[in-house]
Amino acid sequence: MFFPKLSPTIFLFFFLNLLISTSINAIKTPTPTQSQLNVIKQFLTFQNKARTALRMPPLVWDSKLARYADLYARQRRNDCLLKHSNGPYGENIFWGSGDGWTPAQASLAWVAEQRWYRYGSNSCGGGKECGHYTQIVWKTTKRIGCARVTCFGGRGVFITCNYFPPGNFIGEKPY
Repeated sequence: MFFPKLSPTIFLFFFLNLLISTSINAIKTPTPTQSQLNVIKQFLTFQNKARTALRMPPLVWDSKLARYADLYARQRRNDCLLKHSNGPYGENIFWGSGDGWTPAQASLAWVAEQRWYRYGSNSCGGGKECGHYTQIVWKTTKRIGCARVTCFGGRGVFITCNYFPPGNFIGEKPY
């Protein structure tokens, strides 16, 4: 066998590369608990049914987007305002009074906006909101991450989902 003579610098470079790649491969994302899987399922079920009805691939849960959503939702805990994060992702937000609102109810409320969406004119009918629905069914959106918090002082529940790539570009149809 032939082994080329390596300078100490090149040897060190290859050794560090091997060490780093081995370390990165050893880092694992924690496995979600059954409770977390149930919450994820609540977020995904109605949203993916809306996409399936249009023959679109389902959204895939993304833990990075979920962390972003969770950080933002925790910020809204104090005031529970329906205010967007203005981040780099598509975003749906929901607020409900009381503490019983579920991810499934928020997702269903967003999907229910389908009744107001007019594909031909690419607009919302009757002066109603339908942008949550169009974000869910945006043709290029592939991933989703969401969070739910109970707001301090009995102010209700704040729920947010983030989408990547984002949608709802002015003048473009969602599908």
